[in-house]
Amino acid sequence: MAHSTVYDVADKAGVSIATVSRVVNSPEKVNPDTRTKVLTVIDQLGYVPKAEAAARARKSAGRIGVLAPFFTYPSFVQRLRGVANALSALPFELTVYNVDSTARRDSYVTSLSLTRRLDGLILMALPFSQAIVERLVHHSMETVSIEVTHPSFSSIEIDDHAGGRLAAEFLISKGHQRLGFIGDTDLPEHAFPTSDRRLGGYRAAIHDAGLALEHQYIALAAQSLENAMRCMDRLLDLPKPPTAVFCASDTQAMGALKAARKRGLNIPRDIAIIGFDDLDVADYIGLSTIRQHLEESGRLAVELLLSRLQSRTRPIQNIRLNLEIIERETT
Repeated sequence: MAHSTVYDVADKAGVSIATVSRVVNSPEKVNPDTRTKVLTVIDQLGYVPKAEAAARARKSAGRIGVLAPFFTYPSFVQRLRGVANALSALPFELTVYNVDSTARRDSYVTSLSLTRRLDGLILMALPFSQAIVERLVHHSMETVSIEVTHPSFSSIEIDDHAGGRLAAEFLISKGHQRLGFIGDTDLPEHAFPTSDRRLGGYRAAIHDAGLALEHQYIALAAQSLENAMRCMDRLLDLPKPPTAVFCASDTQAMGALKAARKRGLNIPRDIAIIGFDDLDVADYIGLSTIRQHLEESGRLAVELLLSRLQSRTRPIQNIRLNLEIIERETT
């Protein structure tokens, strides 16, 4: 059977050859309806661009890609360091793609799977649709996902709900009963809702202890030091402020710490603060936190990816990394 050509795709989709080329190489520049129509025809015809056919004939592209939202966040940088260290002695370049919208995520997946510029792909804390899964699997793009799991991919899982429970149980064991929470809000579709899951576990453990997490003790804002400071100020302005606060990230915990110290509060005597991540800086500032082994997750993602690249018959694996309380001076 003859291979389908770009002319066949353009003819069946009712678009120009240039539009097909844009869908393959720069899909974010094509309106969603046209993009979907062209991709559907590509799938129906099994169209393989010449560039991809050439790449498949080669043994390796020599490149591993990482797709991630918020790639400037300290937790991402630390996780990426694990990926980079695992690849440092291997013949692979590391290419990082910043995902700042759902369209950008979908365009990267479309372009990278069709043009085969990569040997494998690591998705970091990035939700994906079944359509994306099918596209990656159909084009044999070996993929490992961190935080988000799917049976078609190997994955590294972090149990954010369990992390929230750990924080609550730890603070309650210290005698705290008025507990507060600082977390994220207005998350875009392309971001995994880790804060929501951590809040869910936190609330469940508080309820199990016979206590309640009152709505006024929950402060949510887009993640930043400044917003976390404002959230902490809001909690401290309550008639009865919380005696302990769990922050959904170490970055937010640092903002909360600064706000409390600006008021001259003694930490942890006046208020205890615990974060989540165990960033490098947490140890330096004495921040109690939930450690989630960021570098280890990046290193393991590379190991899982390379094992499948060496042999596609190796089973898909899901690894759940344990979380642990790291107690320092803020609790």
